Amino acid sequence: MLALCKTEATVNGIELREMDVPEPGPGEVLLRVRYAGLCGTDMHIYHWAPRMARRMVLPRVLGHEVCAVVETLGEGVQGMRPGDQVSLESHIYCGQCRQCLMDQKHLCAHTRYPGIDVDGGFAEWLVVPASIVWVNPPDFSPRLSAMMEPFGIAVHACNEGTGVAGQRVLVNGCGPIGLMAVAVAKALGARQVIAADLNPLRLATAEALGADLCVNPAERDLVQTTRAVTRNEGVDVAIELTGAEAGLFASLDALRRGGDYRLIGAPANPVAIDLTTWLRTGPTIHNIHGRRIWRSWQQAGDLVLDGRVDLAPLVSHVVPLKDGASAFDLVLRGQAVKPLLAMDT
Repeated sequence: MLALCKTEATVNGIELREMDVPEPGPGEVLLRVRYAGLCGTDMHIYHWAPRMARRMVLPRVLGHEVCAVVETLGEGVQGMRPGDQVSLESHIYCGQCRQCLMDQKHLCAHTRYPGIDVDGGFAEWLVVPASIVWVNPPDFSPRLSAMMEPFGIAVHACNEGTGVAGQRVLVNGCGPIGLMAVAVAKALGARQVIAADLNPLRLATAEALGADLCVNPAERDLVQTTRAVTRNEGVDVAIELTGAEAGLFASLDALRRGGDYRLIGAPANPVAIDLTTWLRTGPTIHNIHGRRIWRSWQQAGDLVLDGRVDLAPLVSHVVPLKDGASAFDLVLRGQAVKPLLAMDT
């Protein structure tokens, strides 16, 4: 089979390789991959960010946002059958630690990730534990199926804490998950959604998805603009996705006293924070790590199946696996919203 791998411990270091088709063991499933989404995490691996370099063993097949078809069930697998179209939860959880037993599987102490710790979905075939397989309805769009994993993060963020209904919401950073958060916030009844990003293409997409105000921080001060449209109070909810120190502090400064701060974007390096300011202004901090398993998946599926969120406008490019390296270039040039790699073209 063909597989797109990270092979070198350097910037880029991406290579298309021929590999043997894996075989499923007990409790595992062999999947025929149809589409796989290129994610911000894959870009961090491309740039060989320190947090990836610390844990990854190369070579590694990349990719964790997957639509696939069940081919073969390993011993003991139930709840699915060959031919089912599936998506993948990207947190391989142990099911036995304290977090797993307390309905916090997304925070499992022994979490492993396809495309990081084990081979992922940028390949024609993939073996994963059956425990992370989500079976979609038969008529579910294959391309949307590949986007349900990141979509679940946006759903998790918008349902956390006080939710979003009736509230002013800032989405700072409009990559695919930020754009999904814009759409979810509108679907769940946000009073106002402000979208911020430096990329005009992303801002145009945010507007198409229902954002009430789009701000390019390079052209307008985000905090001043946000204050101006909230009677100088600030937003009720700030969802931070930029992964940049400046973005992190701008989101905090745009938040009203006692508001909800929901952190998704991971800074590449440690950030010094003045806790005195937090103590004085009293934000509630929510770290959004993945999805609530499996609650976010059920909520995400309902939003799509009920027609309340349309993810199709986010698919900007579909690239054959053999040309998969070009998808990274599209993102680097700021020309892509969500590229999908197609395995059967």
